[in-house]
Amino acid sequence: MSLLETTPTCASSDTWCVWVDHLTGNAWLAQAATWLIAKPLALVVLVLLALGIRWFLHRVIDRLVRRAAEGLPSPVLRRRRERTAPQPAALLAGRRVQRAETMGSLLKSIASIVIFAVFGITAIAELGYPVGPLIASAGVVGVAVGFGAQSLVKDFLSGIFMIFEDQYGVGDSVDLGEAGGTVEAVGLRVTRLRDVEGTVWYVRNGEILRVGNQSQNWARTVLDIPVALDQDLARVQQVLQDVAHDLWEDEAFTHLILEEPSVWGVQDLTPNWITVRVTLKTAPLEQWAVAREMRQRIKQRFDADGIDFAHPNGRLWGQPA
Repeated sequence: MSLLETTPTCASSDTWCVWVDHLTGNAWLAQAATWLIAKPLALVVLVLLALGIRWFLHRVIDRLVRRAAEGLPSPVLRRRRERTAPQPAALLAGRRVQRAETMGSLLKSIASIVIFAVFGITAIAELGYPVGPLIASAGVVGVAVGFGAQSLVKDFLSGIFMIFEDQYGVGDSVDLGEAGGTVEAVGLRVTRLRDVEGTVWYVRNGEILRVGNQSQNWARTVLDIPVALDQDLARVQQVLQDVAHDLWEDEAFTHLILEEPSVWGVQDLTPNWITVRVTLKTAPLEQWAVAREMRQRIKQRFDADGIDFAHPNGRLWGQPA
């Protein structure tokens, strides 16, 4: 008798039943062969196939992440390297790696969810259960959940776009409107940051309407120096330029200041004082340290050169009322 020949206990299309019946001669075992052998074997193949596809996609994503993390630096980074500044270069490289890893983690999660959802439905169909009603029910439930959790969906979508657009990352100093501080964690639903007083803020991504990032690529120290009306402006600007240039050439700050400092000139003129603005382009998050050092050096130089600061009420600093 042929292996695929119909037997009294098996249908002609049931190959496993025919094969087991021919091999063992046991009718019960032949009828149960589909559930004892065929179905488990098909499920094992599906699981192995799903894991294999997942492994392959994860390797592709890891390769893309490595290439993104090793990407060419920005012009700002190249200029900084020309000045032998390893610290900020490492800082920006670390940020690039962090962003690439965050995106890679997100892509891996999406790939895993899609793969296991597809193969889960395929496995249910393989077991003989109708998947049409299941898919329809999932669609109805999805619509209901979408209407009931619009804010949650909004938070997740905003988080995805925020990560892909690299609006901010862990360690950045940001202003999110209602809260500002240093970012400690970035998630798909919420962003956690800590302000200068140590308060931890949890901000939903869907509620963020604007982002002010103070630490992306470069920053700028802006100092407005008020001087008395009777001071020689040309001399004041030259002194400020000299102080800023000395700081620019100081080895302790050479990796923090990216370009030659600039004195922009008179920023404000009032009946009581004149404000002169000086600016320095700095590495991310270093603008405050540079500003503190500049203020100290300006005070020392003004005292040495006899240049008088102005008081908002028109009196010189230290002059009795």
